[in-house]
Amino acid sequence: MTTSDRHKNEHVLSPTHEEAITSLMSDIYPLSYRQLPLHLYQITSKFRDESRPRFGLLRCKEFLMKDLYTFDCSEAAASVTYNKIGSAYDRIFQRIGIPYLKVAGDSGNIGGSLSHEYHYQAAIGEDTLLLCNGCDFSTNATLVSSSDDAFCTRCGGQLNKTLAIEVGHTFLLGTKYSAPLKACYQNDKGKPELLHMGCYGLGVSRIMAAAVEVLSQGKCIRWPWILAPFKICIITPKKGSKEAGALSWVDHLAHVVNSIPGFQNDVIIDDRDSFTIGQRVMEAKKTGYPLVIVVGKGACASIPLFELIDTENGDSQMLSQTLLVNFLKQKLLEFKFNV
Repeated sequence: MTTSDRHKNEHVLSPTHEEAITSLMSDIYPLSYRQLPLHLYQITSKFRDESRPRFGLLRCKEFLMKDLYTFDCSEAAASVTYNKIGSAYDRIFQRIGIPYLKVAGDSGNIGGSLSHEYHYQAAIGEDTLLLCNGCDFSTNATLVSSSDDAFCTRCGGQLNKTLAIEVGHTFLLGTKYSAPLKACYQNDKGKPELLHMGCYGLGVSRIMAAAVEVLSQGKCIRWPWILAPFKICIITPKKGSKEAGALSWVDHLAHVVNSIPGFQNDVIIDDRDSFTIGQRVMEAKKTGYPLVIVVGKGACASIPLFELIDTENGDSQMLSQTLLVNFLKQKLLEFKFNV
């Protein structure tokens, strides 16, 4: 995509920055081998003139992306970096908590000698993946000829097709960009040598959209625990209702929950007290807060009780403040154990 400034000079709205970052590296020579490896990354908007924008943030003309470019002194060193970044991506997707697929990828227009893709399985996915039922072999279907896609070349097992949404990609580029743009470093003998590169991308806005697509049910959004905008929503009593006398508990509960390590700044209060509690509970479920605490009539009892709703599984229970805090601490422990 392009745009023009007030002087009618045309500028490119870049979809990716391999050429720009390599050109930058060529301008800062001499770069010593002692300064390598070098990792440069950014999280910013990218632009692509998509011929078929669809599914909201999944395929759009402007999107948020994390792109990383690495520079090493040799092919072997670049391979070590490639594996380290791949392991870091694995940890990121494991923390998000949605089952993902890491498959051999198509280098496409980016190029390079090695590529891997990260996907979430989804019925609306635009990528077709082939997964072996006999071993851990998996690949993008574009890498397999139609005559060979029935069986695994590694173990002979059946290859099963599945649709998926690509959310990350890694490329081992070698000198594809550094050679034509003359991006070099100075070796231990003071001589110039070409930099060996890798590039890596995570679709930040696409991960958000794909996560909602994979997890949500019916009319209710479901977020991964770690990506939820707020983990807890506290719903206040309705104005003028019998339970309005329990209003003083709201700020107290918010303070108590915020004091639990792991929940700081992760609590939102729905104090739209002109709406009924039921209406706000329904909206909280639609918004996707993992946990909802209702300060209702139970809070007016001699031993105040609060309704805790786990929107992930639909469970609801009445708990005292002590049991509520214990439940929240246990929930955090379960999350940390799972990641």
